Amino acid sequence: DTLILYCRGGFEKECAAEICATAVRLGAPGYARAAADSAYVSFHLHDPATLPRLLERLRWRELVFARQLIFAAPQVTGLPAGDRIGPLLAVAAALGGPFSEVWLETADTNEAKELSTFLKKFDKPFRLALHGAGKLGDGPALPRLHAFFIDSATAYLGYSLPDQASPWPMGIPRLRMPRAAPSRSTLKLEEAFLEFVGGPQAAERLRAGQTAVDLGAAPGGWTWQLVQRQIHVTAVDNGPMDPALMASGLVEHLRADGFRFRPQRPVDWLVCDMVEQPARIAALVADWGAGRLCREAMFNLKLPMKKRYEEVERCRALIEQRLAGVGIEARLRFKQLYHDREEVTGHLRVLGPR
Repeated sequence: DTLILYCRGGFEKECAAEICATAVRLGAPGYARAAADSAYVSFHLHDPATLPRLLERLRWRELVFARQLIFAAPQVTGLPAGDRIGPLLAVAAALGGPFSEVWLETADTNEAKELSTFLKKFDKPFRLALHGAGKLGDGPALPRLHAFFIDSATAYLGYSLPDQASPWPMGIPRLRMPRAAPSRSTLKLEEAFLEFVGGPQAAERLRAGQTAVDLGAAPGGWTWQLVQRQIHVTAVDNGPMDPALMASGLVEHLRADGFRFRPQRPVDWLVCDMVEQPARIAALVADWGAGRLCREAMFNLKLPMKKRYEEVERCRALIEQRLAGVGIEARLRFKQLYHDREEVTGHLRVLGPR
């Protein structure tokens, strides 16, 4: 009757509010517990009998603030230093299985990172014990087992479903900062492409010869990701662009206002990382979508200090209502990515007339 959701530290309140509202909408209400800066939320069903309904209807990818989603047994406390495996193995047996893999994880906090040495030592014997108990098997369709440690004597054991969970341990993609990229913001767009466009269609939706507009481009962190894919970019910003990017022959730099600029003909991609009020960015993206000026858009919303979940939902409604008003069908999704900070990334895909 417990869900564990990993999130960015400081966003526990937003993650808790979102899962509570989502669970009510799906007919499986409950309550959340979230300690400030703990980087995770536990959600508990009022009625455990509603768990099958939640399993069937809850979509992890539709949650904005959750990096990972785990269906967990009650918290295990007081694990003895001489035999932590025994109690955890008993919980694993109760969870069912077999499982495709086991991940030993902690919250993404400085305090929890101190457990890394313990987890490295614990991983092999725990994995061997699971093998011996017949709890690890082969097959991508099997659920994944998670051991989420709060400290060396306290843990949650649970499972994630392969098509309803992050494919990365702790929900964190391991991306390397490209040496040639002009700013670290390039990692935000790289992760966004993995999250929103990854899969069999990625090669078709991000291919050489396409066209894109980057609003607020300077010095070119997001433009760099597009150029690496041989996409022609119109970089709109009054600031200077990276000289190496300009030398690629794939970038046209326009010193113009990103809110006023419109392309002469539709482009494949709009990307936007401008620092502005979220509602103003949402209105801009809605305008591009309503005018069918782009096929897809990737954009960041810089969130306020308060009512951040409510602000995301307000921006969602603004875009959806604008597109519905002109009869355009589209898919819109938001996610707070690992490389985001006080912001969330939005993705809009314009499909066509309704």
